[in-house]
Amino acid sequence: MKYVLVLGDGMADEPVEALGGLTPLAYAKTPEMDDLASKGEIGIVHTIPEGMKPGSDTANLSVLGYDAKRFYSGRSPLEALSIGVPMKDTDISYRVNIVTLDEAEPFEKKTILDHSSSEISTEDSTVLLKAVLERMDDPRFQFYAGTSYRHCMIWDKGEAVDLFQPHDHLGEVIGQYLPPEPFLSMMKLSYEVLRDHPLNVERKKAGLNPANCFWFWGAGRKPQLSPFAGKFGMRGAMISAVDLLKGIGVGCEMDVIKVPGATGGLDTNYEGKADAAVDALLHGGCDFAYIHVEAPDEMGHQGSPEKKVRSIEYLDQRVIKRVREALKAAGVDYRMLVLPDHPTPIRCRTHTADPVPYVLYDSTAEEAHEWKYNEMEARLSGNDVGEGPNMMLRLLKKL
Repeated sequence: MKYVLVLGDGMADEPVEALGGLTPLAYAKTPEMDDLASKGEIGIVHTIPEGMKPGSDTANLSVLGYDAKRFYSGRSPLEALSIGVPMKDTDISYRVNIVTLDEAEPFEKKTILDHSSSEISTEDSTVLLKAVLERMDDPRFQFYAGTSYRHCMIWDKGEAVDLFQPHDHLGEVIGQYLPPEPFLSMMKLSYEVLRDHPLNVERKKAGLNPANCFWFWGAGRKPQLSPFAGKFGMRGAMISAVDLLKGIGVGCEMDVIKVPGATGGLDTNYEGKADAAVDALLHGGCDFAYIHVEAPDEMGHQGSPEKKVRSIEYLDQRVIKRVREALKAAGVDYRMLVLPDHPTPIRCRTHTADPVPYVLYDSTAEEAHEWKYNEMEARLSGNDVGEGPNMMLRLLKKL
């Protein structure tokens, strides 16, 4: 038996007026997910531990079967693992977004327009990071380039300061969310350097948001995760474009597979992710594959119903269908679980802690239902598996 977990980041939502009162998941054409629902089990699961912030960090740990209250030490340290940052026990790691602020107001009165700077490419973002670092000279801080707008800073013998997440405050004036020193001075310096950088001049001419300011958040210490193989008795593969998920994979000693063209955006290499999972299961010695697709979350943050629907349809046809067809052609028995980690509603353009819908299918024990896979029908099913870590146990038939 092979096990596949397909996670559409932020895929769950609320009814959207522009979609006729349907959620993006209910509105999207998803014949594969609906087929899984008609032959398997649907329900809801509570992926965000009580009292913790709704984020992809805590939620993905939870879905992967780990108690986030025990294992979570901050978001940025997990990303640092992926980048290969050599963290000491005394180091504090911070996420550094390069965001878009408006350029008309004094700094404290500026509005944050975009947490991802139009999903800036890794290449362009790294150029801008280096431009700022040429003006910084403080041995306490070391910066490392990540993926797209997501970078990392290590503060030697520093403090773990709880700072505001930029995607929680899109469209708001930043004054009340600004950090204390030394972060504020670094933010202001980054804006001074990036505001008129030639690359940002070209981005604006092309209709893209300028990547014009650093934003620090996600502090934490070096994580201590237990090996996946020891926990579940099988070898697992992690397939994702984003450093957070790759870092979780590294920390859990899973096979972390890099897919060319995987961006974390709507234009990611969906087929490449599907093929990587199939190869790991059929030829790579793995019995479990975790396929993470970031695009629905990013489209939720952008507040675009049309793009979020498209990202869900891509997930259905270019990932799930491709994996199922390959495993069927190989004559392999499999169990497949599809779910989001958390909702990212179009309404608020950030994460919420509401329970999410799941669909679980077993190729050796097909059922017959009229269910379709969406939030409403998952709730109506009456199946509630409780806390997030129960989901892995359900997938592995241990619950």
